[in-house]
Amino acid sequence: MSNVNILRAVENIRSGTTVYTPLVEIIVNAIQAIEDKGNEAGQIDVVVVRSSQEELDKKVPSVESFLIKDDGIGFTDENRDSFDTLYSDYKLSQGGKGFGRFTCLKYFDDLEIESIYQDGEKFKSRRFRMGKGNDIIVDEEHADSEETESRTCVKLARVKDGRFTDKKLPTIARVLAERLLPYFIDQDYNCPSIAVSESDGSGRIVLNDYVSNQLSALIKEIKLSSDIFSLQGNKIEYGFRVRLFKFYSPKNQRSKISLVAHRREVTDTAIHNYIPEFIEEFYDKQSDGSDDRDRNYVVKAYVFGDYLDENVSLERGGFEFQKESDLILGVSQADIEKEAAEISKAAIGDEITARQEKKKERVQSYVDDEAPWHRAILKSVDLTSMPYNPSKEEIELRLQKEKHRQEIEVTGKIGKLLKEGSIDDLKENVTELVSQISETSKNDLTHYIALRRKVLELFGKNLELDPDGRYSSEGTVHDIIFPRRKDTESIPFDDHNLWIIDERLNFTNYVSSDKPLNDGVSDRPDLLAYDRRVLFRGDNESSNPVTIFEFKKPQRDDFANPSSADDPIQQIVRYVNQVREGKYKTPEGRKILVSENTPFYGYVVCDLTAKVEKWLEFEKDYKPMPDKLGWFRWHDNINLYLEVVSWDKVLRDAEMRNRIFFHKLGIS
Repeated sequence: MSNVNILRAVENIRSGTTVYTPLVEIIVNAIQAIEDKGNEAGQIDVVVVRSSQEELDKKVPSVESFLIKDDGIGFTDENRDSFDTLYSDYKLSQGGKGFGRFTCLKYFDDLEIESIYQDGEKFKSRRFRMGKGNDIIVDEEHADSEETESRTCVKLARVKDGRFTDKKLPTIARVLAERLLPYFIDQDYNCPSIAVSESDGSGRIVLNDYVSNQLSALIKEIKLSSDIFSLQGNKIEYGFRVRLFKFYSPKNQRSKISLVAHRREVTDTAIHNYIPEFIEEFYDKQSDGSDDRDRNYVVKAYVFGDYLDENVSLERGGFEFQKESDLILGVSQADIEKEAAEISKAAIGDEITARQEKKKERVQSYVDDEAPWHRAILKSVDLTSMPYNPSKEEIELRLQKEKHRQEIEVTGKIGKLLKEGSIDDLKENVTELVSQISETSKNDLTHYIALRRKVLELFGKNLELDPDGRYSSEGTVHDIIFPRRKDTESIPFDDHNLWIIDERLNFTNYVSSDKPLNDGVSDRPDLLAYDRRVLFRGDNESSNPVTIFEFKKPQRDDFANPSSADDPIQQIVRYVNQVREGKYKTPEGRKILVSENTPFYGYVVCDLTAKVEKWLEFEKDYKPMPDKLGWFRWHDNINLYLEVVSWDKVLRDAEMRNRIFFHKLGIS
């Protein structure tokens, strides 16, 4: 009689097992029972018992239970006592852990056993259930039997938590064949015949046939030029062997790496975790080199080794060594799988290379068409770990990551050199460092110029008639240059597009866009800029120029009417006088310092209709520019130089200033 907290043991089973784990466990026990009997023609039958309830969709009823029958040695007294002993070492030489039966109660309500075994010259029967309290064996019945052949029938009764996911017999057979494949492919081992069938005997599928008979077209071994590898762990070198197989018609399956212990598959990991190009299925080739769409497959690499046999967990759902990094044993699961992935990659060969080239072309196309600022980065980035069909977001993230890595590396080198290096070290390394700085900075510069191209395209579109035959308001084009009712306190330095009008405005210290100054009690210019020379970090100095803009809607010219109160030239003159009189303050609350010699620049941006040009020439005494797209005048009494320019001129001049940069980038 045992005394085990069975419920607690079942609850403590770690993840890694599946509903197939107990089924494989029972089949392996049946194989070992046949080995113990010495029956070279042994037979194992896995019978699928389905639910008696009719499915609503009239499809195949769900799986409820399994019967696993074998003609092995049966439940002898030794086998019975081993079953009743937690962590029994009875089958230790065969890889037994003495715990596998507990996984049965994790996924099924009951485990029932009925067996005939030979005891001396007689045969006896034994039947019992696995307990759920403190006794491993309950309801045991033991008697003499008239039968003359040993056998065992194990019932995994009633699947827990709903249904067994797989319903079709070929699907169940194929999963079991994959899990048990190491038994079928061992040239030094004669595996008993294992068959799966319905409870009435129909649909019988022999698992051995997947590698040796009529079903072998579904599973095919790939011959490897090198199938052995070794890994060093804590001064011990461990050897491993890989066998690679094609699995045809895989449906939604992925290529995988399976780690095997004592001929049983323990873990399977998607190969694309290590080599992304394995995420999609492959195809056999036709005679003309094209894909045979009827022969699609995934690959599965089985890895064998003493290290795996010695470190498999009790539940056979994992291993005692760590998955990612193992400081104690020295070799992790990931270490083994990486080597197996590389062997698989070499075996598939040209197909993986072609997919990697396709990925590179996709990334190159993204950079060429949408992100030319990454061209310098692309030369050095490693795309190996990038997904096979990366999205634009994934490509951008990978390139940004590489850019950041390079910046950190260069910054670290510079910091170390400046801190620890001598004058001679600086002279020797400065050229190399400047070159590296140039490469990383080139990425940002290219990005910035490409964005300028997009901004100018948008700006030009908004100067055209819309589908309703109307022009955009001055507010729309205003917002492109600088958002209305915002200032540099709320808009980051590099988020405005003042460069469209004047490159010098990139370095403006303060901008108020369509906001009333002095707490809203004054007029508000469309755009007022208090400039500071880029080479200086001085205070609020009276020598710094002030620039003021007024925008008018394309094709609007009513401001040129004699009675108009919306005269943009007079508005700018008025703003200049108010600044000169000290009515405005900086964002810090300080008075804007001006003197008699403080220069002012004014710009009116509008469409130069015939009415506006006549108004400028005869009423405002302005002079035309050589290109006839603008007019100017010097208001010497207030140190104001004022230009009235067309929207077309603003766009054309901005395009001309940037054309050489667009050309150099190949985006002109």
